[in-house]
Amino acid sequence: MELEDPLDPKRSRPIDVHRWSDHPEVAQFVDSIWEEHFGDYAAKELVKSGAKAKKKHRDQLRVILLDLYVAWQTDPDLSIGVHLSANAWKTGSRYNALHLSKIIPDFVHRLSEVGLIQLSKGSFTAPGAATNRTARIRAEEPLKEMFREAKFGREHIWLVPDRECIILKNTDDLTGVKGREVPYEDDDRTTSMRAVLRDYNKLLAQTFIDIPTYDQPFVERKVKTGRQAGEATKVPIATQENFVRRIFNRGSFDCGGRFFGGWWQHVDSEVRKRIHINDTPTIEIDYQALHVAVLSAERGVVIEKDPYTLDQGLLPEMGAQEQRALVKLLVLMAFNAKNRRAACLAFRQDQPTGSVEKSMKDAELSKVLDAFIEKNPHLAEALCSDRGIKLMNTDSRIAEIVIERLTAANVPVLCIHDSFVVDYRRSRLLV
Repeated sequence: MELEDPLDPKRSRPIDVHRWSDHPEVAQFVDSIWEEHFGDYAAKELVKSGAKAKKKHRDQLRVILLDLYVAWQTDPDLSIGVHLSANAWKTGSRYNALHLSKIIPDFVHRLSEVGLIQLSKGSFTAPGAATNRTARIRAEEPLKEMFREAKFGREHIWLVPDRECIILKNTDDLTGVKGREVPYEDDDRTTSMRAVLRDYNKLLAQTFIDIPTYDQPFVERKVKTGRQAGEATKVPIATQENFVRRIFNRGSFDCGGRFFGGWWQHVDSEVRKRIHINDTPTIEIDYQALHVAVLSAERGVVIEKDPYTLDQGLLPEMGAQEQRALVKLLVLMAFNAKNRRAACLAFRQDQPTGSVEKSMKDAELSKVLDAFIEKNPHLAEALCSDRGIKLMNTDSRIAEIVIERLTAANVPVLCIHDSFVVDYRRSRLLV
């Protein structure tokens, strides 16, 4: 038997607690593992709450196994992040539609003990520390062999359609990945937002979104920023991955609120040019410099030229396009930061190891910000003022209007925050 490649905790995604299938072959697959390795849990559950609970625990094992199967099919090296603290599993949470319980950590440990999964335990340094991470799990070879022999496929697995799509988090993270989901009470606003998203997700579920020039059901790409910068990853192109959510930050519906979830958000713009919607070519309408435009409009200033294009030679080691990309990212970081030092630190943390940008000093980056202010003096007060998270709320409300109107017209549109991909024949609806 071939040795397993070491589990890389960075090559992972969070567990999807809404993975499900009613296919009879799936049930038989889960039953075989349950009967061989989890019989004692069935007995405990029967004593505690009667025979009805037996199926409930078995169903929870089904969710874990199905998500391991999907991860294995997506990328054999992909692992799943899972909380091993019982306190992390709340059956009554609005974010847990299948009501998974604190038995999940026990099941994870049992699967590891019997050699069906590889388990890399998590780590905790301090609250909010960047080095904190959840445990990672991945199918071991015996389970992979069972997957290969299984008489069901990816097409028989789906995500529960009534799962929560309005997410409130306690974090400043703007990628939609990090942070703890927090409970909230519904009001007219959240009810309205959810109705818009459910109609939108229903339309997406009925829409064929594909890249016909690709032979494989995934896109290979390199991560450009963050700790995984430079590493290869696979983005699955699948109808099952089209579910979109809105994620709000800082425990407030006035912060963040952007739309996350479509696979098209995780591929490069050059790849998005090849997307077809219902077998029809598309076009991407990009509302460039949206945050700058919003801030300028608040101050009565009309932007006539690209605000991110500064004098060539400001950064001699870079070409014009590279310099513009750096200016744009740094300015957006500065909108989100509370001071220049924080903006520069956030910028460097987002750069790949060994890059020129990673090694730039605060003084060099401040020089870039000064040049931006010289060209756009009306935006001086907006930089390093913690405005970014509110600006994202503004652009998310603009995106909601676009999505609501096009959904009502039965026109699928793919949102990438400040740009939209649409059937090229319908592009006039966005200009």
